[in-house]
This record gives sequence, C-alpha cells and structure tokens, in this order.
Amino acid sequence: MKWLLVVMGVLAALFALMALIGAFVAREHHATSTITLRQPPESVWKVVRDIGGAPAWFPALQKSERLPDRDGHEVWRQKVGGFDVPLIVLESSPPRKIVTQIDPKAGGAFGGTWTYELTPESNGTRVSVTEAGWISNPIFRFMARFLFGYYGSLDNYLKALGKRFGETVQPTHN
Repeated sequence: MKWLLVVMGVLAALFALMALIGAFVAREHHATSTITLRQPPESVWKVVRDIGGAPAWFPALQKSERLPDRDGHEVWRQKVGGFDVPLIVLESSPPRKIVTQIDPKAGGAFGGTWTYELTPESNGTRVSVTEAGWISNPIFRFMARFLFGYYGSLDNYLKALGKRFGETVQPTHN
C-alpha cells in the first residue's frame, strides 16, 4: 500500500511539474513542413482541395463530412483520432493556396490555421503546410513542445500526400 502512495505522489509531482513548465511555454506556435512532388500543381490541388476525399488517403483522418456553409465559408466536420474537429475554409485560391481553420466557436483546447501553399517548380510542385496554432492547456503545451513536437501532424499529412501520388517524401522544416 505504501508503494502505491509513493507512485501516486510521484505521478502527481510529474503532472504538477509538467503544468508549471507548460505555463511558461508560449500558447501560440508556428510550424512549416515542405515537400516536393513530381506532379503538376493542378493535380496536387485537386487532391489537397478535396477535403471530403482526404480520409481515403490520409490515415489519421477517419471521416470528413461537409456541413452547411457559414458566412460564405465551407464548413467541415472531421474525425481525427476519435475527436470531432470542426473546420472552416477561410481562403481558397486555386491552384496555389488554401487556408483552413479549426472553428474558434467550438471552444476546444487547441486551434489555429493550416495554410497550404503549392508552388510550381521545374520538377513538379513544392507543397508547404504552415500551422499557426494555439494550445490552451499548459500540460498539453508541455507535451506538444517537449514530447510530440509541432511538426508531427504536418509531416504525417505530407507523407500521406506523397504516398497518394506513389512517392516517398521526407518533409523539411523551415
């Protein structure tokens, strides 16, 4: 019984330390991951812009369903890791740029935007995705900063996009 109390005390101290350190980690963060595909921008655009079709090639996304537009913007509900994530398309400039945002009205523990930029290159298309995000909970900020990193979701998306085109890619970070 004594060892159980010691273990619980150590765990409580770890969580307290994570919360304390996390309180000093910036709430906002920016991360950009980039790949180059051997595809023309128009082909890449069709896949990136098809938000409803993304679950077919992006394993982290279980579902993506269109909801009624709001204030002239597309609204989607995506199921990611068992969580429903409401998404708004803020900007769509074919075939170069799309900006999506986690719906701020949803009141989640995290949020922000993903900006997808497609740039033509001589050998295909450079695809950059920038996350401008925020995390409200200090423990989650600690985990994102020191355990998971800010690039994981971006890199997984870009690797899956490469695989969708039959290419193996390794994202770079700027």
